[in-house]
Formats: sequence, structure tokens, C-alpha cells
Amino acid sequence: MTTLAPPTTSPSTATPLADTAADPLVWGGTSLAEGHVSVSAPLGPRDEEILTPEALAFLAMLHDRFADDRTALLLERQRRMRRIADGDDPDFHPATRPVRDDPSWRVAGAAGAPGLSDRRVEITGPTDPKMTINALNSGARCWLADAEDAQSPTWRNVVEGQLALHDAIRGTLTFTNPAGKRYALRSTDLTELPTIVFRPRGWHLFESHLAYTGPDGSTQPASGTLVDFGLYLFHNAHELVSRGRGPYFYLPKLEGYREARLWNEVFEVAQDALGIPRGTVRATVLIETLPAAFEMEEILYELRDHCAGLNAGRWDYLFSVIKCFRTRGSSYVLPDRGQVTMTAPFMRAYTELLVATCHRRGAHAIGGMSAFIPDRRSPEVTERAVGQVWADKTREAAAGFDGTWVAHPDLVEVARGAFDEVLGEREHQVDRLRDDVEVGQAELLDVASARRSGATVTAAGLRTNVSVGVRYIESWLRGVGAAAIDHLMEDAATAEISRSQVWQWVASGTTTEDGLPVTRVRCEAVLRDVLRGLPRSSDDRFDDAVALFREVALGEEFPPFLTTGAYARYLAG
Repeated sequence: MTTLAPPTTSPSTATPLADTAADPLVWGGTSLAEGHVSVSAPLGPRDEEILTPEALAFLAMLHDRFADDRTALLLERQRRMRRIADGDDPDFHPATRPVRDDPSWRVAGAAGAPGLSDRRVEITGPTDPKMTINALNSGARCWLADAEDAQSPTWRNVVEGQLALHDAIRGTLTFTNPAGKRYALRSTDLTELPTIVFRPRGWHLFESHLAYTGPDGSTQPASGTLVDFGLYLFHNAHELVSRGRGPYFYLPKLEGYREARLWNEVFEVAQDALGIPRGTVRATVLIETLPAAFEMEEILYELRDHCAGLNAGRWDYLFSVIKCFRTRGSSYVLPDRGQVTMTAPFMRAYTELLVATCHRRGAHAIGGMSAFIPDRRSPEVTERAVGQVWADKTREAAAGFDGTWVAHPDLVEVARGAFDEVLGEREHQVDRLRDDVEVGQAELLDVASARRSGATVTAAGLRTNVSVGVRYIESWLRGVGAAAIDHLMEDAATAEISRSQVWQWVASGTTTEDGLPVTRVRCEAVLRDVLRGLPRSSDDRFDDAVALFREVALGEEFPPFLTTGAYARYLAG
């Protein structure tokens, strides 16, 4: 196993590769890109503002440098999943213990990153123009501009999301809906709006509408990660800095420190190519996979010059737990999703370790998203959502988190109130070190703790998983990646929980509270009944959604992600 480099005590700086005022992609008269990226999709009226020759050359340079490394890390992911499925439990790496044991090093944190010191409330949402304006007008401290789980990666969503961000940063974004209602930013001063933290797609996702041809002449779909990151950084980094902010990112789906190391190298190369001092980019890593929970400290270390913090991505984390242990028998079976709360011992261990790890290294710890959302037409639903969110955010603030997520503008004040009670006038509580936390392998892997308190697998839970899975997939196929379903905000992560629980329950021979086993035949009956109760229209995608759900929840094989096959089949054309 490769060990980490010797620790350093503070973030470093480096001289930019070139002054890019004249040409950011030429050094010493030579282009930085050896391969090239081409567009294989029809262009909209303004697409050429984003897909400029210079921006495509920048993407090609990133692919030249990192496409092979990305492929190697994805192969290692597959090998690790096989090892865990075969009985090899994740654990803290002995080889990297010197990094964990060294008390001297710290991450960059929020120092020198305007707008990242106070993150007590962050709103999440996709990057279409309407949602961009609503998020920036919400009053939150930050906006997670989501090109990943909350966004269906249709070609129009990808490009128009970049255009919306481009215009919002420059204060020119407006939107008029089909009914004639006009939306506009409440201020053109970027420092008066929530700080934008952009989340690109994960390493496993492709962008099939852009083709990368390498120096050897081979052609492949571009990396969705490098496309999202590269276009956003290329067009906006200098503009963000000039307007009092910076290029900030959320990094999704990391499974270990080697993937963090790759991101750090991407940051260094990209900043050098654009003439931006190293350390200008800041990243918050979502700890949303089980393997990453055992490498939090190493992830911080690898990104230390560019790292602002970690986030407890609770829904993807639950999905990862199910995925890792899906074939390991009944002791690893989780109860209904609605019964797996953050107070379950294995979930509490994960979040407390995250807070303690972050604060020991000077990083912010950001809490997760409660899925409950209000309904302005239903006071009862709104009251229940507010109560649930208040309880969730009060728990997070008391546990030491420095901020949290909400999914709806009406919940910003609720979350802020919970954190105000703990933080007062302070911007964060990074100085609260949580030395009382002692979490080891046994605590993180105590999946059975979710059922010891009486939580069960129920017939209602099975039906909910089938119903939510099918309805969310149908929404995603129509290009809507964040969907309000049964008064909860569902995205790709929560849909993954729904379908993976069904798969695991079938594979494990799980019985519901009525004593009946969860079988494929039973699930098919539930699926048919759910479909009969859904409102249909001539242009809905329920037939495709049902076919896809059967494949990812009831098939013999378990696809690692439901969105990869769905993208290739339905969105890539």
C-alpha cells in the first residue's frame, strides 16, 4: 500500500504557471492540450458562450493529464467492493497511521476564502435558472449548486446550468416562466448573496455529448466530473475572485484518500493553467461512502491546501452501507428507510467521528439534509416539516457541526435559528474539538444497531421504496433531478436507497412485519399495484421507469449506480 507523503504543518503556495491574461492555455508558445474535446450534440442559442474553443482546450488538457488516473481509481473501487462483498470489512489503514497520529498539520479551512467562514445554513438545489435565482434569493449563507444528485444530466441541463451560473455570478441572470412570471436576483453584488459552492458529477459518470480524443487517437466519452468542474472553473474563477468570492466546490462520492489526491492534483494543474495561485480553489468533501468514513483524516490531509471541510452526506452514506453489505446476510439488513434515523448508533458514530476529525484539523463540519419539506398549501404538512427539521438541526448544532443543509427556502430560517442558539455571534465552532469522541471500526460497522431498538422491515416500507423509486426515476428521465414526493425532497441518493433496499431484502430473504418474505414475485405485485395508482399521461416516462426499476432493484446483478445505465440508455442520445 502506498503511504502518504510526510506531513507539513501549514498550507503551501506555488507560483502560477503563467500569466494568462493573454492566453490561459499557452505556455512558452506551446498549447497545454495534446488531445482534443469535440461536441457531438446540437447547440442551443447561447451554448457557444460556454463551449468556446478555449474552454474545450482546457477540458482536453484536464483529460490528457487525468483520464488514465481516473480509470485506474474506478477499477480500484470495483476491486474494493468485491473484497467487502467477500467478507473483508473496511478498517482504518495501518500504513497511513502516521498521518492520523501527527497532531501538527492543519487544512487551509476558510482562511483566505471569502464567504466560507460562516456556513451555518446552506441551501441545496439544481442549477437551472429558476432554482439558481431562488437559491441565491433564499437568505442562506451558502448555496450548494448541484450538478450531481439533484440534477438530471440531460445535455440541456448541463449546458444551461453552466450558463445560469455564469450569468448569476455576473449579476445578469433573469428567468421568465411560461405563465409570464419574472424571476430576478435580489442583488447584483455577489457578496450580498449566498456563497456558491458548486458540486460537479462524481468520478464514475460520463458526459456522452462531449468526446475526448487522446494523443494516441483513441476517442471516449468525456468525464462528467472534469467537464462540470472544468467549464465552471474556466469561465468563472477570475470573475468570482474579482467579485469578492472564489471558486469553491463540493466533491461527491469519494471512496478514499487516493481519490482526494487525484482531486488535489486536478486543482493544482487547473489553477496553474489559468494563472490562479494555488489554494484559491477550496473544496468540501462529502463523506457519503462507507470506505471514505475510514479515511476522513487522510482525505483532509491530501487536500489540505485546498480543503475547507467535510460534509455528512447521510443519504448516500446509507446507500453505500447497503451496497457494501448487500450480500452479507440478515445482520446487515437495514429496516425501513424512514426508521433509520441519525440517532441510530452506527449513524451517530459516523457523524461524531466526522465532527471530531474536522475540528482537529481546522476544517468545517457541515451537517446533512433533512428530506422533509413544507407545503404552502398544507399548514399541517408544513408544521410537521418544520418540527422535523428543527429537531434535526438542533441535534447537529449540539453535536458540534458548523453548518447544515436545507432543501427549501422556507426552511432556511428554521435551520438558522437552531444554529444561532448554539453559535450566537460566532461564525463556527471549529474550536470545539470533541475530544470525548471515541469511534472505531466496530462502531462504524454496527449496522445491526438500527434494528436493535425495534425498527423493522414492513410491508408499507416495501411499498414506499417501490413507489418512490419508480416515481423518482420517471422524474429523472424527464430531466427533473430533485422531486418533491410525499412531502419529501427526493434526489438520486434517496432513490438509490429505495432500490438498493429492495434488492438487499430480496437477496437476504428478509421478511416484513407480517411474516411474509420479500420475493421478486411479491415485489412485482407491488410494482403493478403502484403503477395502477399513478396518474398517467401520453408523455410520461413511467413505462421506462418501471423497466429500469426492475433492472436495478429486482435483477440478479446489482448495478453500482442506477443512473449510469439509465444515462447511457435514455439521456446520452
